[in-house]
Amino acid sequence: MNEVIHTPKKLTSFQIIILGFLGVILLGSFLLMLPISSKEGIFTPFHEALFTATSAVCVTGLVVKDTATYWSLFGQFVILLLIQIGGLGVVTIAVSFALLSGKKISLMQRSTMQEAIAAHKVGGIVRLTGFILKATFLIELIGALIMMPIFCKKYDLLGVWMALFHSISAFCNAGFDILGTTNAVFPSLTSYAADPVITTTIMLLIIIGGIGFLTWEDICIHKHHFHHYHMQSKVILVTTLFLIVIPTVFFAIHEFYDLPAQERLLKSLFQAVTPRTAGFNTVDLTAMSSAAQTILIILMLIGGAPGSTAGGMKTTTFAVLIGNCLAIFQRRDHINFFGRRVEEATIKNASTILSMYICLFVGGALLISIIEGLPMGVCLFETASAVGTVGLTLGITPQLSIFSQSILIILMFLGRVGGLTLIYATISSNHKHLSKLPQGKITVG
Repeated sequence: MNEVIHTPKKLTSFQIIILGFLGVILLGSFLLMLPISSKEGIFTPFHEALFTATSAVCVTGLVVKDTATYWSLFGQFVILLLIQIGGLGVVTIAVSFALLSGKKISLMQRSTMQEAIAAHKVGGIVRLTGFILKATFLIELIGALIMMPIFCKKYDLLGVWMALFHSISAFCNAGFDILGTTNAVFPSLTSYAADPVITTTIMLLIIIGGIGFLTWEDICIHKHHFHHYHMQSKVILVTTLFLIVIPTVFFAIHEFYDLPAQERLLKSLFQAVTPRTAGFNTVDLTAMSSAAQTILIILMLIGGAPGSTAGGMKTTTFAVLIGNCLAIFQRRDHINFFGRRVEEATIKNASTILSMYICLFVGGALLISIIEGLPMGVCLFETASAVGTVGLTLGITPQLSIFSQSILIILMFLGRVGGLTLIYATISSNHKHLSKLPQGKITVG
């Protein structure tokens, strides 16, 4: 009698990415629960450690405990390590260790790496990984060195740690800060709102981390020859510029019109940059108008570029959706960017991602509003911040129940790994449906 041999099913690239993030979050949660991680030397409840670890790995910045006053130096180091792993990506870190140990990178590992950093092709992945690591550590070091004199002037030797922490947190678009005191918790960068060195450095780190590694590779190779860039890099840079300039003008005219010129510019520009998707703030967000908070919500949902340290739907998704609207208005069959046509599959993916983000963003807010009895507007702001992995808050997150905080944990995780990644990981099929059913007509709009 012949035996039927069942070969074990291999994990897909998407499943490896999901499991990698989950593993790091659980390990981080365990470390943060230990007494050595808190300043008071006490065990931290699992749900609080899990929330903090998820926020760090998903580079969000929402917290239930003030990072500076609650966590010890060891706890802050664990959080910073989780931020760095989350910013670069679990797969990038794993491949980096394999390269350092001299191991050969398999085709499966290269394919997983391609999915993790949204690369165009598998070829050159190992070289690209080296570029990502070198660029990341160099930029973070430069950012820390620029801010170090300012922090050391106030905090002495501790300023070195603070400069490094905020540089990594900003580049990874995490939004964690260690500036809180017992008298003023969760301050973010409000005490440095008028400091051009700190605010400008943080903004540049956020933008550099948020436009993506592939875009920076294009810039490094082709320098100022914009027409030689890949279409995606061009779209990312133009969209990023648009999403910075327009909100800056709005905030300058509508929110901070009564401030001195320099402070007005710094605060307006910072509030335009940080929602995509860093989570630092230099003003009291609760004091901003409802119109300004709505702008922030939109920016949080859009996020940064694919293959970057930022979260959100991504600037390319936003650009494709706007391009599709313009193509329909002009009765064109295709979306065109910089003399190139966008394929139909990309448009479908963009529409699916938008639908998923709206469902998660609104659905999560509805649940929290019902559970907590809070206004819907406040809940929408928190869920947009969570699913966009931003970290901006109107101050309700620490007071939420465990169940509501669990909703934010889920949103942060889905926002970081990407909704489509989760769907592809859950419903993995190699079968393409080649047959087509008869076409039927349906009226929309």
